[in-house]
Amino acid sequence: MVSRAERGALADWFWTIDRFFLITFIVLMGIGFMLSFAASPAVAERIGLDSFHFVKRQALFTIPSIATMIGLSFLTPRQVRRTALVVLLGSIGLMILALFFGPEVKGAHRWINFGSLSIQPSEFMKPAFVVVCAWLFAEHVRHPDIPGNFFAILLYMVVVALLMVQPDFGQTILTSVVWGAMFFMAGVPWLWIILLVVGGGVGSYLAYYTMPHVAGRIDRFLTGQGDTFQVDTAREAIIRGNWFGVGPGEGIIKRVIPDAHTDFIFSVAAEEFGIIFCMALVAIFAVLVIRGLRHAYREKDDFNRFAVAGLVLQIGVQSMINIGVNLQLLPAKGMTLPLISYGGSSMVAICITAGFILALTRHRPEQRSQERRLFRSAQGVPAE
Repeated sequence: MVSRAERGALADWFWTIDRFFLITFIVLMGIGFMLSFAASPAVAERIGLDSFHFVKRQALFTIPSIATMIGLSFLTPRQVRRTALVVLLGSIGLMILALFFGPEVKGAHRWINFGSLSIQPSEFMKPAFVVVCAWLFAEHVRHPDIPGNFFAILLYMVVVALLMVQPDFGQTILTSVVWGAMFFMAGVPWLWIILLVVGGGVGSYLAYYTMPHVAGRIDRFLTGQGDTFQVDTAREAIIRGNWFGVGPGEGIIKRVIPDAHTDFIFSVAAEEFGIIFCMALVAIFAVLVIRGLRHAYREKDDFNRFAVAGLVLQIGVQSMINIGVNLQLLPAKGMTLPLISYGGSSMVAICITAGFILALTRHRPEQRSQERRLFRSAQGVPAE
């Protein structure tokens, strides 16, 4: 245990970090690792791999993910901004390269290979995009003569264009919802809100009529006709699990769900551990988002407020989309459940998000004392 009397980077980190966030992120990763034992063996056997192939890789991804989260949590807000800018530029560059040199997977160019390692750059773009946009919004609030909102709009258009070209409609929706929420928090006029809503509607209309895969998913969701095997099977797994589940390792329907270890791991959890377990999992995500928004509401610094709110909303909206697809409340999308689903890029990217949240929510009494002194000096109040 680290004593409060000790001084040093580790002691300061331990007593200033939001330990609720830290424990919550680690618990979610632990749940994800546990569920990988339930969901992935059948998938691995079906494609001719070792039964615990994905479990071993999940464990391998966990180590750098936790290291990334802890390492980023030591950063100051200024260092978070600079790190996010580097990550954003790098991920946008890789997204462009993936369009020309990346392999085609299910009709999309979202991945880029480095030897035996495959990376999905858009996953790393998401947290960095939120932080950089929060920075731009905050600069415009602080100095209205700086066109921060305009640059945030340009950046959003670039990112959305890259996502749609891949194509990745699910990530486009997630990015748009989070960016729109941050723009609203930044005090955008109602005219802009109306224009954004109209623009979103026009974009969705064009996507439906110009992208066959988008139209197909929406039509299958609305009519129930076509290839609905995966979502129908996922629903059967949830129904079979009932309130308390059939027990660990006793699931049967999970064995025929193609993406049981990624997009539909929530259904596997429902079959083996029951609806009550899934409700508890939903509650964890809900409390995580509520606590983050509460912290953002109390935050005095505009950048910290926008960034924390955007980052926790990103986790919350992504989990809502994944769970909504499993429950057949939303059209099918390739969206992982944060820190639960299998996937190296997804896990490391979410841990980058978690690291930024931990860094921006740390208690910094010396920083607040300095801010109070500057405020008193600006008001002409003598120092104490």
